[in-house]
Amino acid sequence: MGKLSGKVALITGAARGLGRAYAIRLAQLGADVGIIDINLKSHLDFEKEAIGNEFTTVIDELRSMGINAYGVEADVSDELQIGNAVDEIAAKLGDIDVLVANAGGGSGSLHENTAALVNSEELKKVMERNFYGTVYTVKAVQGNMKKRGTGKIVTVTSLYGILANKEGSYAHYSASKSAIISYTKNLAQELGPFNIQVNAIAPGYIGTGRLLDFFEKDGLEKYTDQTALKRLGTPDDCANVIEFLTTNMSDYVTGTVIDVSGGSIR
Repeated sequence: MGKLSGKVALITGAARGLGRAYAIRLAQLGADVGIIDINLKSHLDFEKEAIGNEFTTVIDELRSMGINAYGVEADVSDELQIGNAVDEIAAKLGDIDVLVANAGGGSGSLHENTAALVNSEELKKVMERNFYGTVYTVKAVQGNMKKRGTGKIVTVTSLYGILANKEGSYAHYSASKSAIISYTKNLAQELGPFNIQVNAIAPGYIGTGRLLDFFEKDGLEKYTDQTALKRLGTPDDCANVIEFLTTNMSDYVTGTVIDVSGGSIR
């Protein structure tokens, strides 16, 4: 029996990258897994995100592990779509016990969108994808968790939500991720009386299949030198924290942000 046997976990943005690592880890712990992604085959867009020729999507990969898995394509920035997707997954797998609201992303170069000159359209797009998407997903699952008096919610912020770039760039992304931190802390206070723990993970420079090429082309040492551990993080480094936050090991932990950046400074 795994730590999450008999539980249902929902992960957004899990077709590839960190979300996929989270889904696999929770499946290894015994959970049945639901996935929401805007494109369940997005792993095909990046050579280093390959999941094996025997699998069409991560759903097939998860089912090969002997657990029930179900996926829905939906845009988390659309409240109606995300609500319908959550309902569909719950109908297939059962009540959702664990949510990892992972879907999101930035736009543009890391050296663009300075705070005073942020592009309004890109700001809107990134806020909808990251902050609104997190809020909409939480809203879709919290009611049933409150009724049952149990649940684990993990939101995903970023090192960029904690620290500023010295030139004030990528401010649209940083602002959206900072908003998630504030939302998470308020949500923990609201849902605590219902025995629902709410925490956030803040990844730093993580070597996913998509980002490895970027780090290498931009100069790997530029990023590793900013960390105390002098290396990029791995998806498993982040999945270890997700395991802690979604199991009984964190039953008295709520309203926190766990920095998974190898001791990064900027």
